[in-house]
Amino acid sequence: MLPHQPLPFHPLPFHPLPHHLLPHHDGSPLYVSTQAPVLGGTVTVRVRIPLAFGDVAMVRTRSNPDQEPRFGDARPVGSAGQVEAGYAWWAADLVVENPVHGYRFLLSMADGAHWWLNASGLHDIETLDAEDFKLVAHPAPPDWAATSVMYQVFPDRFARSAAADHREAPDWAMPAEWGDAVDQLPPGRSHQFYGGDLDGITEHLDHLERLCVTLLYLTPVFPGRSNHRYDAAGFTEVDPLLGGDAALIRLVEAAHARGLKVIGDLTSNHSGDGHEWFQAAHLTPAAPESAFYYWLDPEQSDYMSWLGVPELPKFNWGSTELRRRFIDGPDSVVARWLEAPFNLDGWRIDVANMTGRLGDEDLNADVRQTIRRTMIEVNPDTILLGEFTNDASADFQGDAWHGAMTYANFTRPLWSWLCRPDPVPSFFGLPLGSIPAHTGEQFHRAHTRFAAGFPWRTRLATMNALDTHDTARFRSHADAETVPVAVGLSVTLPGIPVVFAGDEFGLVGIDGEHSRTPMPWASAAEPDVAATIDLYSTLIGLRRAHEALSTGGLRWLHVGEDALVYVRETELESVLLLATRAAAEVTLPGWVLPVGGLTGELRPEVGTAACTVSAAGVRLVATGASFTAWTLPGVIIGPDAHPVSPTGLAR
Repeated sequence: MLPHQPLPFHPLPFHPLPHHLLPHHDGSPLYVSTQAPVLGGTVTVRVRIPLAFGDVAMVRTRSNPDQEPRFGDARPVGSAGQVEAGYAWWAADLVVENPVHGYRFLLSMADGAHWWLNASGLHDIETLDAEDFKLVAHPAPPDWAATSVMYQVFPDRFARSAAADHREAPDWAMPAEWGDAVDQLPPGRSHQFYGGDLDGITEHLDHLERLCVTLLYLTPVFPGRSNHRYDAAGFTEVDPLLGGDAALIRLVEAAHARGLKVIGDLTSNHSGDGHEWFQAAHLTPAAPESAFYYWLDPEQSDYMSWLGVPELPKFNWGSTELRRRFIDGPDSVVARWLEAPFNLDGWRIDVANMTGRLGDEDLNADVRQTIRRTMIEVNPDTILLGEFTNDASADFQGDAWHGAMTYANFTRPLWSWLCRPDPVPSFFGLPLGSIPAHTGEQFHRAHTRFAAGFPWRTRLATMNALDTHDTARFRSHADAETVPVAVGLSVTLPGIPVVFAGDEFGLVGIDGEHSRTPMPWASAAEPDVAATIDLYSTLIGLRRAHEALSTGGLRWLHVGEDALVYVRETELESVLLLATRAAAEVTLPGWVLPVGGLTGELRPEVGTAACTVSAAGVRLVATGASFTAWTLPGVIIGPDAHPVSPTGLAR
């Protein structure tokens, strides 16, 4: 190579091989012997290496207990049957020595080469501890978290019961008729009031069942002086405008009777300036509640607030009394709504990223761990999700938050691959001026980069949202043929799929407030709308019919400009997925998948692409943008010479 000739560019991680030739490990049951490790327990971890990758001489694990590197030898595990003839499996036993126990694999080749395998992929140089695979010995999330499909409701805009007609609008409200356009300018943005209520949601639970969702997420239901209610005036009652406490009890009971979970929304970073605690402390330095906020003058006139918005004064979590009232123990706000008669199934925490953080003060870990400890004491079968719009990995290591409401690992990459490069004032908080135009390779690289920092079980409970009440709607910038691709990816990649109420009606919106459109229930039977509702129902039903799509391992088999091929797999079944944004053709070697004796064209469960198995391999063909799934046999691994028990303790 000439001195000034540029070197070929390989985006990190460095692996010039096709994806189907890469060694693989993830946190699923195929690769990790227990999903609930305990300190001191022994866990068997396995790595799967294609024979075509090369002659592997030795595999070692590298752990880092107490920040001191430790290596262990892996042993070959026999392959069972022809369906896994293309792979060698290696297994190693790890003792869990820290609540978050990181590990990676070192592959030594017969030709003297060495490769590192961690959560971000395959590397030819030593890797970062932050990207290690992780065993988490903190209390596990509820079993139902990973299999959930979430439906998000903004109560003011979902449905009005008959009782709403008899409620007088509050003094802050700008009343609107259900069919009125959403006001995008202040003060209407926060004060336009349509009067949706909780009984209205209860009356439409049939719709949620039609969609096959399992988890209802309500944005705040506590009183405020806005239509969004993130400016809480108190946490001791449900807003009477929503029907009060009795309406929440009716909704939760009706949802539970149908097998649906219900979670609420808490603002842990701030209250409203109309909150009883703030009102008691404002201009009153002697008040006990003074310690709940950050004051900027002795008279307690000026104060810190969320992003300088005076209506949202920021909580000071250095206050023991604030913790006692809000998050700590059975008498706290956190506990009250998880207990009878309300029986919520968990919380989504607003602005979790900024909670407890200001300048040189960082109490975030204390706050989140206290919230979760209280939840475990009241009802351990509850979920805790935290809003964190950027790289969330540092806070989401399994010590409290079960999953993230974030945009970096799924939403932004998905939009960049599937949406038009339209001009936008803000791209999920990034001042880019337009939606980036990404290839499939870039989607995969961004998704992998941001997901790699999460433990596997955190990935399974992190929200895969196309959009939310805080964003523009996906359909505003995407062509109709990409909607099945986007929804398909959300329900089949690791994480909790999210439907923001109205997406299934094809609603649009240019920003968060504009997206909070009242549900157009009268249009549900229109052919185009009904077809979209059926599309959501079909794809969500696909996920619910196959546990592999919730808890199975994830292997990428092909990543191209316009096509992504991946498989979710367990011992019982594999689901092959093809997502394309344009016409594409991909051929894979037959040994890549457990096709066994299958030949000819396989019948898809959903979608229109074709999959043909022959002596030449597995050929996938899509004629345009499409999302298609095929069910295949499960993955068979040979017997391990040194098995561990399901609890992770050595036998």
